[in-house]
Amino acid sequence: MHDTPPSVPDFTQWPSFPFEGDLRVKQLDDPVPVEPPRKGEGLRECTACNAPDDAYIWVGERWRVRAMDRPTGLPMVLILESRTHLDLGDLPNLLAAELGVMTVRLERAIRSLDGVARVHVNRWGDGSAHLHMWFLARPYGRLQLRGTFLSLWDSILPPISEAQWRENLALVAAWLAEFGGRPLAEPPRIQWQAPSSLLAQSAAAAAHAAAAQEEVVSVIEAAEEIPEPAVESDADADAPDPGADGDGGPKTPALDTSPGAASPGATVTGATAASAAASTHSDSSTAEAMAESATAPEDAPESAGDRRGPVMPSPRSAPTIVTDDGRIPPDVRAPR
Repeated sequence: MHDTPPSVPDFTQWPSFPFEGDLRVKQLDDPVPVEPPRKGEGLRECTACNAPDDAYIWVGERWRVRAMDRPTGLPMVLILESRTHLDLGDLPNLLAAELGVMTVRLERAIRSLDGVARVHVNRWGDGSAHLHMWFLARPYGRLQLRGTFLSLWDSILPPISEAQWRENLALVAAWLAEFGGRPLAEPPRIQWQAPSSLLAQSAAAAAHAAAAQEEVVSVIEAAEEIPEPAVESDADADAPDPGADGDGGPKTPALDTSPGAASPGATVTGATAASAAASTHSDSSTAEAMAESATAPEDAPESAGDRRGPVMPSPRSAPTIVTDDGRIPPDVRAPR
């Protein structure tokens, strides 16, 4: 039995081979007597020599690094080029030594990116006579992309996001700039959005409202610990109280049923507390300070349920203590 060569090579059965199904090997063309010139050879212009520095992500004195014009399927694909128009075998010793240093440095920079497991370094050189080295990053965990077919998978996989691609370029450029040169790749700009857009994109508007309500509650709790004194203008003090009796007599105080409310016979307002605190700094005696805090204002009638409690003194009345029937007790009358 004669051994017949297989219709396709064995590598088509490798897990890394990107195709499946019925395949057929192409027929080889006849060899040409003279190969055509590459870019940068003969009369053909060199693309690398004519490219400005702005087309690269990092530039140095003798080397430059450029990327593709758009994101591809791999996390990163970069090309290292020499500034001088030389091929690999034409490099002098200085550039040959620097090529090894730059290869290791660029490989480390790409491998430092998140999600990169390996970096494949390739040099083909059939399209351009200008030295260029390819660096292809293999994604971490993608074992099917291992091996020699990584460059094919780069064209098959869906491209990564442009934001991630630009961020990776900026990181590699900054990494190389730590050893010299000038980084030209910039990270993507932050897409600022209006608060309404952020609220619309949030998954739970109700949760957002609940969080806002919790913030309001915390403010209320802080305000209850240190209440602000009620400020009453002169116009409000002179205006008749709607809750007073028809004959202008004292009104019946409303009972406060809140947990922190005081009893009707010992009601102390915020203004009264402020007046009592201010009276401690006066030069009068303790009895006069108590008399001032207990004096009823002229413009506001005395409450029936607050006969013994301190009342805010009116600025237009002298400090005096009166009883229920309007008489002045003999022990606090002014001396003759």
